[in-house]
Amino acid sequence: MTHLDMSIAPGWRATGRELLNPHVIAMLFLGFSAGIPLLLIFSSLSLWLREAGVERQAVTFFSWAALGYSFKFVWAPLIDKLPLPWLTSRLGRRRAWLLVSQLAIIGAIVGMALVDPASGSGQIARMAMAAVLLGFSSATQDIVIDAYRIESAEPRLQGLMSSTYIAGYRIGMVVAGAGALYLAAWLGSDLGDYDYQAWRITYLIMASSMLIGVVTTLIIPEPRTQRAPTHVYRASDYLRLVAVFMVCAAVFAAGFFVSAAPFGAVKTALGSGPLSGFLLEGLHFFVAVAAAGLTGWLLVRAGVLNRRMARETWVEPALDFFRRYGLGTAVLLLALIGLYRISDIVLGVISNVFYQDIGFSKPEIATAVKTFGVVVSIVGGLLGGLMATRYGVMRILMLGAILSAATNLVFVLLAMAGPNLSLLYFAVAADNLAAGLASAAFVAFLSSLTSVSFTAVQYAIFSSLMTLLPKVLGGYSGSIVETIGYPWFFIFTTLIGVPVLLLVWLAGRGLAIKEQAQPARE
Repeated sequence: MTHLDMSIAPGWRATGRELLNPHVIAMLFLGFSAGIPLLLIFSSLSLWLREAGVERQAVTFFSWAALGYSFKFVWAPLIDKLPLPWLTSRLGRRRAWLLVSQLAIIGAIVGMALVDPASGSGQIARMAMAAVLLGFSSATQDIVIDAYRIESAEPRLQGLMSSTYIAGYRIGMVVAGAGALYLAAWLGSDLGDYDYQAWRITYLIMASSMLIGVVTTLIIPEPRTQRAPTHVYRASDYLRLVAVFMVCAAVFAAGFFVSAAPFGAVKTALGSGPLSGFLLEGLHFFVAVAAAGLTGWLLVRAGVLNRRMARETWVEPALDFFRRYGLGTAVLLLALIGLYRISDIVLGVISNVFYQDIGFSKPEIATAVKTFGVVVSIVGGLLGGLMATRYGVMRILMLGAILSAATNLVFVLLAMAGPNLSLLYFAVAADNLAAGLASAAFVAFLSSLTSVSFTAVQYAIFSSLMTLLPKVLGGYSGSIVETIGYPWFFIFTTLIGVPVLLLVWLAGRGLAIKEQAQPARE
């Protein structure tokens, strides 16, 4: 029996009563806390930077600040094992990490508010550092909330807790998206009439909204876990685990920045085309990751870190996945996970800049995209969940992939028509309905792949891989638009979604074959 097996569903009246369960209500407020940071790195920040006169290419590069979401699997096991001095003994393992991550999020947003990006490259660098801290802290909060949700209540409540979490998350996104844009406009900042104080106050208000999550963390109980840890390690082992992680992170950062100059010289010699730039930046990134991985391996081999702890922390969750599915099917599934959201994520990085470039005002963008669009995406998510239950996850996964790619063509019409408000609402409706439907099916798909023995770590791996390549490619969306223009860019985002259809078909076939062979092995 898998962790997705469900008992007989209760009646509607009983389900309604469960909505008042404190665990279910708590997830609404934790979801709100999780929904605030993302748009403060992406869309709201992109409009702030554009109003401040930052070039389009630099604006889209800021999307890389959210790469922490794509690498949270690296430190998810660390958070699972590492106790925090003083806080863990008083709040418990989950609530201690939750509080620390929320305070770090508040600090990062305040740090962004205190920077005026129009004041020069030095200020932009400070803004980038604060944005990276925000991405890292927010990804950490997501890891802890996922673990808290799984551990704090019995399986019959997990569906409702997920629903209220998503609802809270969407409300947080509306506040950080539409709310931030309305505030900045009301306080007097606009394209061509930039006012730093308006954005400063806006981001300080966004930081204060995170207090909802802090209060929730202090009120909710620590989950009671039945399963004892496989091995209990000494305090020195935990300290060395942190030290090895920090050294590897430092090697990655140093390797990335030290090698920036030679890779930049090669990029200049070959020309500044977006494709060559993307490939070179990918190689640049891989070299830094390889250096960090080799450093970690050497430190473990040298006995700096307990080998059993290292294996349990980073190796076993990955090995379990490959053991269960076999090498061929596992690689296919990982490819699908890494590419499934590529069409809509790459487009989403530059969408707000596109709306502003073709003539829509900030209030129009806020109403259409951040309010209407979020409501439509919630409807799409509910529809996707119902259809996945009725027709099967893989069928709706295929439908979501088709719609996610095809609806990008509506943006070609919008780019050619200009600031047509009716067409904007049509494009936003189509894009968000498709994204909501695809996301619901995809979450169900990822959940079905996760082992109950490594739920938090494996889900972190899957959700990290899901956004890694799309976000890296999205960082070049500004350069691609500069080269080929908006209409061809949207056609490009449609075409890169076509291979996903083949991957969905192959994955469905591979999983079906595995299920048919399962009884024979048993």
